[in-house]
Amino acid sequence: MFKFKQFSINQDRTAMKVGTDGVLLGAWADVLNAEKVLDIGTGTAVISLMIAQRSNVNNIIIKAIEIEKEATSQAIENTNCSPWNINIEVINIGIQQYNPTIKFDLIVSNPPFFNNSHKTPNSKRNLARHTDSLSFNSLLEKTSTLLSANGKASFIIPFYSETNFIDIASKLGLFPIRITRVKGTEESAIKRSLIELSFNKKKCLETSLTIEISRHVYTQDYINLTKDFYLKM
Repeated sequence: MFKFKQFSINQDRTAMKVGTDGVLLGAWADVLNAEKVLDIGTGTAVISLMIAQRSNVNNIIIKAIEIEKEATSQAIENTNCSPWNINIEVINIGIQQYNPTIKFDLIVSNPPFFNNSHKTPNSKRNLARHTDSLSFNSLLEKTSTLLSANGKASFIIPFYSETNFIDIASKLGLFPIRITRVKGTEESAIKRSLIELSFNKKKCLETSLTIEISRHVYTQDYINLTKDFYLKM
């Protein structure tokens, strides 16, 4: 079990455990006034729970979809035991098959990004981590159909995929309005890109975030971002 300040995550039946990427996205996404939220590939439901905790909307509706059955079961368990069990609905479905009647104010996803060369014998882990089940094209196409006119969509992806991801999004009428590039230490290379997209094109706010000063010694920026969640922050 992974314990946060206001909720806990059971992850013994889930291929993808709680990790820095998910926590970064859950803490970074702009939740202000978002009444309807879609979490694509929810895994343990950690991002949905973080968004529910941060929300300023009392009756926020979060649809958390997950293609893998055991992960879905565990996400339901985690949300049911949280203070926001009435706000989050976990659904066992792939995004390609998901056709709701509503549009979303906020869409979030920590999508799979590995290709065949990184596959392991663990089929559940492959499903969660590899683009076979969800390509960037498919993810962004569905985002463009499910996002409300003034909504925002936030993702965390490898930095090396940033240009391609933005190119695909732009062809679908989605434009970057905020990007934070993340690296482990000041000396290390940029590892991840947090990207916020919108239909409303405007000047993109670009920032950077460094996680650690040294091993387990965190920067003030990272502490400020995650202190409402991590027990030791």
